[in-house]
Amino acid sequence: MNYLESDRFIETNITKNLEELKKLISHPSVSGNKVGLAGCAEFVKDLLLERGFSINIFEQNDAPIIVAERKGKSNKTLLFYNHYDVQPPDPLELWQTPPFEAVLLDGKLFGRGANDNKGNITNRLLAIDAILDQMGDLPCNIKFLIEGEEETSSVQFESFVEGHTDLLDSNACIWEFGGVDHEDNPVQYLGLRGICYVQLEVVTANRDVHSGLGGSIFPNAAWRLIWALNTLKDKNEKIRIDGFYDDVIPPSDRDKELMAALPETADDFKERFGITSFVKGLTNGPELRIAEVFEPTCTICGLTSGYQGHGSKTSMPAKASAKIDFRLVPNQKPVKIFELIKSHLVYHGFEDIKIIYMGGESPARTDPDDDFIQLILSNAESVYGKPMRIVPMTGGSGPNAVIQDTLNIPIATIGIGYPGGAAHAPNENIRLDLYEKTAKFLVRIMDQFI
Repeated sequence: MNYLESDRFIETNITKNLEELKKLISHPSVSGNKVGLAGCAEFVKDLLLERGFSINIFEQNDAPIIVAERKGKSNKTLLFYNHYDVQPPDPLELWQTPPFEAVLLDGKLFGRGANDNKGNITNRLLAIDAILDQMGDLPCNIKFLIEGEEETSSVQFESFVEGHTDLLDSNACIWEFGGVDHEDNPVQYLGLRGICYVQLEVVTANRDVHSGLGGSIFPNAAWRLIWALNTLKDKNEKIRIDGFYDDVIPPSDRDKELMAALPETADDFKERFGITSFVKGLTNGPELRIAEVFEPTCTICGLTSGYQGHGSKTSMPAKASAKIDFRLVPNQKPVKIFELIKSHLVYHGFEDIKIIYMGGESPARTDPDDDFIQLILSNAESVYGKPMRIVPMTGGSGPNAVIQDTLNIPIATIGIGYPGGAAHAPNENIRLDLYEKTAKFLVRIMDQFI
């Protein structure tokens, strides 16, 4: 295949492709509140049909799962995993442009889902268009597995994959994301941490009470929750749940070698996020990067209780709640961690606190020396002008363990992301130069996967 010709096609047709992305972003497909999912799935289906893919749609809790396939010249099959659902756009007042109206500014495209994950869907289609324009056919079989609940822990995904192994049978998978680091080096992420997300709730009365009446004689829901939260982790960041660390596999010597080869991140983090220091006395170097992804976490994501409006109100809250995520590392399992949390609260006398399992995913890894990974690494420099760096684990989570464990295939990450992409935040965006390079990169991978 002539890559000069395919590159030229991408450069010439990127504007047309971005119009498809803009339309895709205009569908407010927020899985957290089940808004717009069916309509967005229908639009994604139409995009795939236009490229000659056969489509299967599976209705799953108002969030259809799409499985698409187009046969190629070889017998090998490459699976793309993506999702069309997005995070809520809140807080709306921090957006510089309307979140569901894609806007081009200074070489970037802004909009909810531009980075995570709608832009990656249309970027793969741009690469496929370039191949079909030159070859008239695909070099290998291509399958898409696109779901609509990734942002809410892919609750039904595992049972779906396990029930459709023949339909999804493939030789390798390219995951939903990827991109470059803060030095514009292309990065290959070879694993995701798992997650166990819970909500704690406590009710101490049937309504809020005047603090002058109840402050010294009634139980306070907010304090009750705070005391329970205080048992979960100590001031040195050690999680105090019995058995929590029992299944943790520490990073190998190979992992440490790969992490040591990565660029320093401390100064970039401080500049981007406005922090002045890191926990546990961490400063810089491999130790910081290893802690970032190879240590499990207990993070309070949100607290709700009592009056939070303007001015004062002397009332004592009757209800309090907290949302907490536990990021997990190999070989921790979310269901086991959930049971340990429940036992922990009872043991410490907080049996009155209700714990709700909001979702979970297991961690997963791919061997850095796998042939598929080596194919990707060998092509990166020709597109990005720099060799691809390997990150053995990343701090985020996703249902990649379901694919890896069920289909038993390697998983690579190729995507359009960069550190300033603001995924999940206001002003989410992509850089058009990276969008173009990623499509060119994908052409080479598909062409050589035979």
